[in-house]
Amino acid sequence: MDKIILKANERKILGRKVKTLRKVGLLPGVVYGKGVKSASVCVALKAFQDAYKKAGETGIVELMIGSSKKPVLIHNIQLNPVSGEPIHADFLQVNLKEQVNATVPVEISGESPAEKSGLGTIVAQLNEIEVRALPLDLPEKFVVDVSKLIEVDQAIFVKDLDVDKLKVEIKTDLESIIVKVEPPQKEEVIEQPKAEGEAAPQTEGEVKAEETPEAKTEGDVQENLSTKDASGKK
Repeated sequence: MDKIILKANERKILGRKVKTLRKVGLLPGVVYGKGVKSASVCVALKAFQDAYKKAGETGIVELMIGSSKKPVLIHNIQLNPVSGEPIHADFLQVNLKEQVNATVPVEISGESPAEKSGLGTIVAQLNEIEVRALPLDLPEKFVVDVSKLIEVDQAIFVKDLDVDKLKVEIKTDLESIIVKVEPPQKEEVIEQPKAEGEAAPQTEGEVKAEETPEAKTEGDVQENLSTKDASGKK
């Protein structure tokens, strides 16, 4: 990868006043690191976006402040919730000879035969992996090929990643699932609520019970006969 150079200026405008910088296309930021005195800076927003597109959070950027060059990683970008544009960024200054922790993005590639045939759906459970390595050995991304997933419940784990273990130490749990083929979701049947005043449908048994006269017991029959006999006497 070619060197990525980003020019910066020291920043004296702090707090809420930084919105004046954003109005003229400048992005406020902070440089910090191990054994490094924090410094407030600002960079051109367009130049920052171009640098971040190439470097991501794992590529080394040479931050030029005046005549000084500082190797940094871009960290903790804050975004405008409406426009989605960066409104602040941190620059982690690193020692190229010391290992650092970083999060590497996961990229899904290929097409799963299980998903293509409708047997299941590919579900991503991790979108980044934490690693530790020298700054120049940090992977740009982990590409996960799902074309090998042909059955429901098959998965790709962190331990399955192709990585140079001599240079990169994976900090994320190796047994964590990155992607998995999940069975299709069953459609949930929702019963429609009854309209107000609408009677509940009657069962066949209930209808017959209403249509059939109430059965009389043997005692009831005899009592009726006795009553008729008594009333019939003169």
